[in-house]
Amino acid sequence: MNHLCFNTNRSLQVSYLGLVPYSIAWQHQRSLVSERKLNSNLDDILLLLEHPSVYTLGQGASLEFVKFDLTQTEYELHRVERGGEVTYHYPGQLVGYPILNLRYYKQDLHWYLRQLEEVLIQTLAQLGVKGDRCSGMTGVWVEDYKVAAIGVKVSRWITMHGFALNIYPDPKGFERIVPCGLDRSVGCLQQFLPQIDHVQVRHAVIGSFTEVFQTQGVHLPDADRYAVERVALSPPKPQEAKTGLGRLL
Repeated sequence: MNHLCFNTNRSLQVSYLGLVPYSIAWQHQRSLVSERKLNSNLDDILLLLEHPSVYTLGQGASLEFVKFDLTQTEYELHRVERGGEVTYHYPGQLVGYPILNLRYYKQDLHWYLRQLEEVLIQTLAQLGVKGDRCSGMTGVWVEDYKVAAIGVKVSRWITMHGFALNIYPDPKGFERIVPCGLDRSVGCLQQFLPQIDHVQVRHAVIGSFTEVFQTQGVHLPDADRYAVERVALSPPKPQEAKTGLGRLL
C-alpha cells in the first residue's frame, strides 16, 4: 500500500498511559484537539492505553445492536462523536488514540482509515500473524475473526478516537452487543499467539505507526504518563460530562 505522498517529518509523541477510565481519556483527547485547533504547530500524539470495561456508541449508532436493558444496567456506556456502531473496551485490549493534524498528511478521511488498518496489519505481521481487510468494512481480521476495530472523529482535519486491538479475550463482554453492528466473530491475538505479551504488542504498534505515517517517534518521559490522571482532578465541563444514560441516549 502507498503511504504518504511526501515526507512530513512530523514529530510524534508516544505515551502509554496504563488503565484509564473512558471518560477521563475522552476528556483528555478533547483537550488535546482543542489545543491543536489553536496552534497547528504542536506535535502529533499517539496515546496508548487500556480501559476498564466500557461500551461506547458512535454518534449515529443504532441501539438495536445493544442486547442489555439500557434503563436497568450496571454497565458503563457512552455515546461519543466517533463514527461506527457499538463496541466494547476492556483490560487486555490495547487502545490507540492518534491526535494527528491531517493537513500535514492527507486531507482524506477514507485514506486515514486505511492507514490505521495498515498500521494494525503491519503490527500483526511483526508478530507473525497475517491480518486482512474485509471489503466494504473497517477494521482488521485474522482468518474469520475481527481482532481490531476502528472508529474516528476528524474536526478541522485533527483526529481523535482511533483503534482497539484485542490482545487477550473477554468473550462475555462482546456477548452483550453486536460488535460494530456485524454478525461476525470477534477474536484476539492470544488465539493465534498463546504466549503473546502486551508490551511486545505496544512496541510493534509504535514501530508500525511511525513507519506508516513516516513520523519521528518520541517517547514521553515516565512522569508524563500521569498527565491523564491529573485531568481527573478537574471536573469536566457540563457539556463534556456526558455520563448519565439519559443524556447519552
